[in-house]
Amino acid sequence: MDVRQLTTFRMVAHTLSFSRTAIALNYVQSSVTTQIQVLEEELGVKLFDRLGKRVALTEAGKKLLLYSEKILGLVDEARSAVMEDGDPVGSVTISAPESLCTYRLPGVLQQFRARFPRSRLIFRPTLDQRQSIHEGSIDVAFVLEDQVRSSALESEPLAEEALLMLVSPDHPLAIKHYVETEDIRGEQFLLTEKGCTYRNVFERSLHAAGVDAVTDLEFTTVEAIKQCAIAGMGIAFLPSLVVETEIAQGKLIALQWGKQHFQVLTQMLWHKEKWLSPAIQSFLNVAREVLQEPISPPGGLTIASKKSKILSRNF
Repeated sequence: MDVRQLTTFRMVAHTLSFSRTAIALNYVQSSVTTQIQVLEEELGVKLFDRLGKRVALTEAGKKLLLYSEKILGLVDEARSAVMEDGDPVGSVTISAPESLCTYRLPGVLQQFRARFPRSRLIFRPTLDQRQSIHEGSIDVAFVLEDQVRSSALESEPLAEEALLMLVSPDHPLAIKHYVETEDIRGEQFLLTEKGCTYRNVFERSLHAAGVDAVTDLEFTTVEAIKQCAIAGMGIAFLPSLVVETEIAQGKLIALQWGKQHFQVLTQMLWHKEKWLSPAIQSFLNVAREVLQEPISPPGGLTIASKKSKILSRNF
């Protein structure tokens, strides 16, 4: 077992494709196949199930992937240690939802690339960020939800994000600003897909207020929801970071629903048992510098920030 084989194994585990691995690592496909076969023979186990053209990790493969990440991370650390200037070398694989990718992460990515040019950033979309962390296919996940509590994952809150009810200036409720439950009963809502954090928060609040069902249009992207709200198609429920510009420009009006205040946290997640290479540690530090804001204690006052000042002018 050597570094070359483990690097190839990790790439196959991430891509679930021998052909894509060959392209990524500049090998012929037969070389990838041979390296995996040698590993399997040495370990005496199957690392992948071959199901026609599909490839899937076996349980043994999943275990080896965790160790491969640690071993290859140590290799990256060794490379960094012998570099004269100590500039970290290695890769950092991240994942984040659409809203954070668009409105929060560009500054982080720009700063990291500028300061650590020899480190490689990889963005990997995933439907299940927690599972991807457990499998080792991503190093760091950014999430926008309630405080994550997990025995296996480290969770570091970076900033509070308000969730807002929004309408166009032409909507009948726009002149009210403060609305009660009866005002919104029967209105059409523009919501994310079922299971999304924003929608879960909103539906819990509706249920607590005695509203069991609403008329809604369901969207897969927050940008679509925002544009439909601007067009007057209903009431949107979105994070403040997505609509700061539109609120400031008067294209959207934020409604205050009774005494309801909705908030989630922008958080970084990584596996507690994961070895953090110098490149990953450097990335976490840059994210903290760019994104971190004071977090209110439970039941405390809302953070005083540029975002909250913008929003307060519209309530």
